[in-house]
Amino acid sequence: MEFIDYYKVLGVDKNASPEDIKKAYRKLARKLHPDLNPNDKEAIRKFQQLNEAHEVLSDPEKRKKYDQYGANWKEADQQQQARARYQQSGQGAGGSAFGQDWGQEHFTYSGDDDAFSDFFSSIFGNAGGGRRRAARFKGQDIHAEMPVSLSEAYTTHPRTFSVNGKNIRITIPAGVEQGQEIRLKGYGGSGVNGGPNGDLYITFVINNDTGFMRSGNDLHKQVDIDLYTAVLGGSVTLNTLDGAVKLQVKPETQNGTKVRLKGKGFPVYKKDNQFGDLYITYNVLLPRNLTARQKTLFEELAKTTK
Repeated sequence: MEFIDYYKVLGVDKNASPEDIKKAYRKLARKLHPDLNPNDKEAIRKFQQLNEAHEVLSDPEKRKKYDQYGANWKEADQQQQARARYQQSGQGAGGSAFGQDWGQEHFTYSGDDDAFSDFFSSIFGNAGGGRRRAARFKGQDIHAEMPVSLSEAYTTHPRTFSVNGKNIRITIPAGVEQGQEIRLKGYGGSGVNGGPNGDLYITFVINNDTGFMRSGNDLHKQVDIDLYTAVLGGSVTLNTLDGAVKLQVKPETQNGTKVRLKGKGFPVYKKDNQFGDLYITYNVLLPRNLTARQKTLFEELAKTTK
């Protein structure tokens, strides 16, 4: 079995913290993702190794076993389980193969051949003389990030992408949030010796391509209005993610005034026809480059307020 140094794959040392491992994985995943390297077999291979390394080192129990057994950590875990089953069956009592001397030459075995892997055989040999079958193992889980723009996340839409040479089509529900993760069962690495495939975990990365700021299911936006509209009142047309709306500005609207448009915010995830609210903050713009006539009028207006 070829040894893969998971720490080297991620570019971290053995004392790396979980945060360091997560940060290193995300950085490399963006660089090696198959969508960005569709015809680069080497990049795809490294991406698979990257996901494998992240799956192991991000899990405290798996990392502990990997540090102890190296590349054979999975097989070693299987042997520990097999050993426990063997002892529980009553065959491991009295100094038998799985007693204190379980590595000695007098080892004998009679039981479930499927529980023992090549790793087990390399340690003990096929001492039982029976026919040994390779153990089945689940394939590696794959973790990937999927970029989605805010305007795309506003509507339910399909997305097609490629993983391990397979085209996968999913439907992304409206309202998906930053960092939200979904699991696609069986779309990970291939199983070993007939074992089940691993799973594919997708984390959504929302890129804001709009002039709105999202907060949960609510949207926020600053809208400029001129001084005359603020003082006398009027209307302003605003393009929202759901089309244009006309805002009625009340007379004597102060700078920083906030208004709420109910139901004009972001769709609620997997809740049909439910939306957050849109909050508008008015920014009053003072006039510039006044003419002599305009200055005179402002001076006359100022005198009336004294």
